Amino acid sequence: MGQSRSIIAFWIIPLVASILLASLAFVDAGEAAAARKVARASPKPSRPAKCEMPKFRIVVDVGHTPDSYGALSARNDPEFGFNFRLARLITARLKSEGFAATRLLVTDGKARPSLFKRVSAANDGRADLLLSVHHDSVPDKLLERWEFDGTNSYFSDRFSGHSLFVSQHNPHFATSLMLARMIGRQLKAEGLHYASQYSLPVMGRYRRQLLDKDVGVYRYDGLVVLSRTRSAAVLLEAGSIINRDEEMEMNSPERQEAVAGAVAAALRKFCERR
Repeated sequence: MGQSRSIIAFWIIPLVASILLASLAFVDAGEAAAARKVARASPKPSRPAKCEMPKFRIVVDVGHTPDSYGALSARNDPEFGFNFRLARLITARLKSEGFAATRLLVTDGKARPSLFKRVSAANDGRADLLLSVHHDSVPDKLLERWEFDGTNSYFSDRFSGHSLFVSQHNPHFATSLMLARMIGRQLKAEGLHYASQYSLPVMGRYRRQLLDKDVGVYRYDGLVVLSRTRSAAVLLEAGSIINRDEEMEMNSPERQEAVAGAVAAALRKFCERR
């Protein structure tokens, strides 16, 4: 999630976009009228989420776009790149576990229009679950200045950890909450801790209701990808890239594999119960 900052290394974004976009099929751009239609419509449940692993349709959404790349890390790397790498790994891991219908979703364009593209793609594809993958930052007021590689940069080492978000406006809220809790338990089993700051007053307008204090599941009704999808939906903030130490961990294969493995284990257990 995080906030975009005005300090942008102007060459980073074209480089990331050129590397990633060349190998991906993006969701076709929708008309503005279609986006407005999605925005007005109240989502209706497609069906109760059952789970036959080969048929269970999971959409792994890469948070943000190359044009609207999310937060900048402590070392000025765009969040989109972190999201893409982890989401691609999660998708591959799920497929290898038997979730053959899993697909990676990458959208283009500006922030808000891209949100409705995600919702339309998941709804039109009759997804059973939308998992949106992000990496965290903090409100601007909590940032500190430092110099990295000769460039003025920003960091916050005060907070770290992952977090999970669901919306009570989602028509499958109970299933979304169950899945988020299961993912949270598996992340905890990997020795990872959740970001506790979202329940604190210091977060201001980013403060959220903590639904599960054991594994870090929060309620966030204002997110389009959570509230407007007709399937269960969970947003995963995999870790803080504004924290200098955790940014390095999030770039490591070991941390990425741990997160992807936790997601796959949680969904496998979910299917066993259904």
